[in-house]
Amino acid sequence: MEAMTTIDYWDEAAGSFDEEPDHGLLDPLVRDAWARRLQSWLPATGSDILDLGCGTGSLALLAAGQGHRLTAVDMSPRMVEQARKKLAGTGSEVLTGDAARPPVGDRRFDVVLVRHVLWALPDPAAALAHWFGLLRPGGRLVMIEGVWGATGIPASRLAELLAPHTERVHHESLSADSRLWGKEVDDERYAVVARAEPRHRHREVVDVHLVLRRGSEVLLARRAGTGYGDGLLNLPSGHAEDGEDVRESMIREAAEEIGIALEPEELRVALVMQHRGPGGGARMGWFFEVAYDPERPPRNAEPEKCSGIGWYPLAALPRDMVAYCRAGLDGYRSGERFLIHWHEDGDTIAYRPGGPRRVVSLPASGAGTGRLHHIELWVPDLPAVLPGWEWLLGRLGHEPYQRWAAGRSWRRGDSYLVLEQSSALTDDRHDRLRPGLNHLAFHVEDRDALDALVAEAPAHGWRLLFPDRHPHAGGDGHRAAYLEDAAGFEVELVASGPPRPEA
Repeated sequence: MEAMTTIDYWDEAAGSFDEEPDHGLLDPLVRDAWARRLQSWLPATGSDILDLGCGTGSLALLAAGQGHRLTAVDMSPRMVEQARKKLAGTGSEVLTGDAARPPVGDRRFDVVLVRHVLWALPDPAAALAHWFGLLRPGGRLVMIEGVWGATGIPASRLAELLAPHTERVHHESLSADSRLWGKEVDDERYAVVARAEPRHRHREVVDVHLVLRRGSEVLLARRAGTGYGDGLLNLPSGHAEDGEDVRESMIREAAEEIGIALEPEELRVALVMQHRGPGGGARMGWFFEVAYDPERPPRNAEPEKCSGIGWYPLAALPRDMVAYCRAGLDGYRSGERFLIHWHEDGDTIAYRPGGPRRVVSLPASGAGTGRLHHIELWVPDLPAVLPGWEWLLGRLGHEPYQRWAAGRSWRRGDSYLVLEQSSALTDDRHDRLRPGLNHLAFHVEDRDALDALVAEAPAHGWRLLFPDRHPHAGGDGHRAAYLEDAAGFEVELVASGPPRPEA
């Protein structure tokens, strides 16, 4: 057992484990890369950390330098001696013992830190169970593992082992960051941050998310120091606490995270979504919409958990977002009201366009009676008009739905729009002044969004009708743009929201 617990890292050039390991941290660039990663995985404030299989104490020294209190354990007396020298003057404690059953008695810790140890233990499941028992409620198990040839433990297997213990698991691939290893690597190397939040049968965490709207923009915050999705953008959000209803939770979280005081009557339910994260359990998310009030500007009220806040266009959301949050905003923008967002184990929590996550729309009750099912437009030349409609419907939040040789369709909510070049056409141009369809009308968020669409439209084959009366061609109290495509089809874009003061 001792031979295994003294292993620190694999030397690929030599094809063996280093006899005098130092986690590869002698290189200042490598050491700095690990310090940055640790800072993102560990709590922002000083905490009690148990470093298991500490080797010569290099990671423990980095954590101590960030203001944490360290207890380090290793089976090898030689490693313990070196670690004590390295950690001298930091107030750290270094113990000789088995990482699987560290000699810490009934003490509890905020973080259990383990690098390249779990794979070498004879009973990883038992070790994990014991390590979770060493954590305080809400504590973190931070593990760095990987697979080197046929040696190690893959992330998918670790996710299975963690599933009985926690609902919150953050997986972070480390293979592509050559700074951590001092060279390029092509094997599987990763970190996992698992929170001490045990599963409860038939019980789901309830999340609340604030969609704070400033016209066509939405407020996003960049996570930092939480151990979950750090570095990614998401909405101001949090968990409902015992005794709170979801409105009370949203009001409390808004005050805690962005320093604004909301009233219950301001909250509008935008979306309800059931979500499962990779390697975790299901949770229920309530997304509330609130209009921005310039008298109450938001601020970053939790800098220890957030590195900054900012406004982002809802129609062009950034990619570096938590996938859960991005799916909620995409559904909200598309007019969805109920969604299921399901990750498979091994997925990342970061949004990836076309990623493997599963999103299912749930129709509201009564959707089959009286609601519009679809509209079908016959066009004389599909290739000629397709680029313009693809642009417009995409900008309006419609998602590509069906595709066949003679047609395309786009879906929004439980309705869809079809463009088809039918072989049964009797004319080569649509005349909106004849009996039949005159035009289609779509909501647009506000006047700024309307102006942006009008400016972009000519480049996509649309021309502005009634330019001398724009944007009030429909009347003084009506703000809209009327556009016509090359086939003679007209759309009306109607600006919602309060009127913008005219220049």
